[in-house]
Amino acid sequence: MITYAYWFLVIIVGIALLVLFGTRNKWKLAIISCGLVFIAGMLAYYFHFEQVFVKRYGGVMSVSVPKGHRHITATWKDEHLWIENYDPESNTCYFNEYSKGNLLQGKVVIKNCSPVSLSSPSGGRAAAP
Repeated sequence: MITYAYWFLVIIVGIALLVLFGTRNKWKLAIISCGLVFIAGMLAYYFHFEQVFVKRYGGVMSVSVPKGHRHITATWKDEHLWIENYDPESNTCYFNEYSKGNLLQGKVVIKNCSPVSLSSPSGGRAAAP
């Protein structure tokens, strides 16, 4: 919800600048300032606010599991999201870091992983009595 509020605020500020300068017949300045607000809003969201909103305020973020992999877990380390996936074909676990702006992405590879919850016949669930 906070993500939608952020974008609503960015759009309102952009439109307000457009109207403010447009009513004074300074359309070039109006369009430039509106464009700068939208670009600054996108960069701030992508490089800073996206993961902060998701972690602290219940924002919206989508991450896809690579084809052929099985998702095991996800956890936060500071403001960075770490996701563990398992590749059954190579028996390898991958920890991938999703950092702000995807600038500093870490990756940890565990070979011969064999996760316990995925290797049991019941798929990690207790058998019915």
